[in-house]
Amino acid sequence: MNNKVYLQRPLAPDELLGHVAYDGKVYESRFGPDKYVGRVELDTGKVYEARLGPDKYVGQVMLDSGQVYRHKPMAADEYLGSVDGDGRLFRHKPLAADEYVGQVAEMTSYAHAGAAFLLLVWPMVEEQMKAGTEQKEEGEK
Repeated sequence: MNNKVYLQRPLAPDELLGHVAYDGKVYESRFGPDKYVGRVELDTGKVYEARLGPDKYVGQVMLDSGQVYRHKPMAADEYLGSVDGDGRLFRHKPLAADEYVGQVAEMTSYAHAGAAFLLLVWPMVEEQMKAGTEQKEEGEK
């Protein structure tokens, strides 16, 4: 199966988060059947999160460069990072080198990898950033 999505874990094996099917549907790995979490339009790079009712537009991947943007209602879209030609995912860090956060093994296209970044990897990265901020605050007390 192509487009397997892994989250980078320092000093440990990378964690399998899920996969992106050839048709652009994104699945989260679970015990038992994988959970459908969203999709990407392969011709436009627009990424949608699956919800009860209409799917929610969450962002876009540039099909020519692999740059990934998160949709911000009533504001300019936020640049999150990029995907390189080998399927490696990088989180944008202002005024610093971008941080490697994971990979898409046997990547089919930038659209597939961008959807994996937005729907599977980015929520985990945000969770890690939040946990790091909370630990820092507790250390200051």
